Amino acid sequence: MIELKSLPADCAGRRSESACTSCGARAFSVCGFLGPADLAKLDALAETMTFAAGQPLAHEGEPAEFLFNVTSGSVRVYKLLPDGRRQITGFLFAGDFLGLAGGDQHLFTAEAIEASTACRFRRAEYNALVHASPALERALLDRARHELAAAQSQMLLLGRKTAQERLASFLLDLPSHDPLRPTAAGRVRLPMTRGEIADYLGLTIETVSRVLTKLKGQGVIRLVSLNEVSIERPGRLRAIAEGET
Repeated sequence: MIELKSLPADCAGRRSESACTSCGARAFSVCGFLGPADLAKLDALAETMTFAAGQPLAHEGEPAEFLFNVTSGSVRVYKLLPDGRRQITGFLFAGDFLGLAGGDQHLFTAEAIEASTACRFRRAEYNALVHASPALERALLDRARHELAAAQSQMLLLGRKTAQERLASFLLDLPSHDPLRPTAAGRVRLPMTRGEIADYLGLTIETVSRVLTKLKGQGVIRLVSLNEVSIERPGRLRAIAEGET
């Protein structure tokens, strides 16, 4: 885990008095459910953190002393298998929490995909606030239900869908996870690399590239740039995602 004292000067800063109320990610986070009094208490516990691309928020196996609320950018969460292969279990965006699961150690590693910011909380202090704030407790319960549903969808994605169905599902689902940076209708922003997409979908990078090329050749998508895709035939892409021929 990164300690505050080891960070460069610009990685952690003093929070303004209205840091929470002016935060653009608040509407997409559990913080958005809090009233002024609880929000002020949460604000008092938070440390503003800035992470460069590739910088870790948490390492697998290290003590889980902190939890994070991502406020901008994107984060990859992954686990390394004994043979060195990487399985990305999720991508986090503004409003997402990291470290809510119980346990004394982090079960996964989390790294910034791009320049990102987050509010960092000491777990013990945050848990004490949760117990004292019914609104925050309810919001966290709702978030836990959402994460469980997402985990079940990921199991279906990896266990039953073909490579083409997995990638189609991913392109359709991704925009809803990054609400702070909405794109034009039919556009999908991809901050992650092809390799990261492959590690998330349980595919090889060659397979991801091949399926993208196939979808492009069918006129289903258009590759605007390395980091942006335009969905030209959304109905067809959804049919592919659902296994329809």
